Amino acid sequence: MSASRASKPARRAPTRRIPRTAAPPSVPVVPAKPVVVVRNRQRDRSIVTTALADIVRQVVGRLGRTAELCIHLVSAREMARVNWDFLRHEGSTDVITFDHGSGPARLHGELFVSVADAVSQADEFGTLWPEEVVRYAIHGILHLCGHDDLEPGARRAMKREENRLVRWIAGIRPASDIEGVPKAGIGSRKRHG
Repeated sequence: MSASRASKPARRAPTRRIPRTAAPPSVPVVPAKPVVVVRNRQRDRSIVTTALADIVRQVVGRLGRTAELCIHLVSAREMARVNWDFLRHEGSTDVITFDHGSGPARLHGELFVSVADAVSQADEFGTLWPEEVVRYAIHGILHLCGHDDLEPGARRAMKREENRLVRWIAGIRPASDIEGVPKAGIGSRKRHG
């Protein structure tokens, strides 16, 4: 290298020292908005899945949680299959909850909701079927929060919380918002010839 080519070291841009701070707390990062997917796998009633997902997000937020949930709206036949395959119980039921690792801040699971059971329960209790579907979703969420309904005392406590949340969400958004416009052949017993 020639003397004329000898150069001074390249001048670097001045750097600013950032003071060292304590390590961030080991709190898991969770999305601010609950992720709720609703899959309509039944033909008993037409349902606005986005409205049900919004209602569930509001309930989860009210509980101070975030979530990753999938809600499967199924027929009585599919619910009976799920009930047998996973719980070894015969027949359909209103809701089955699968917890995939929920914790104190985040709910993670799947809910299977029988719309046919909601329709028959609504007739029995003098309510509307969309209200029953919302109630079943809330019931499943409470299971993911750690509530249990196997013992009488725990069942009463869970039912009180369920009723409180049903009343709260009804004051914000009516369950009838999930009722879709029936399509030909869906929710109708008439045959079109």
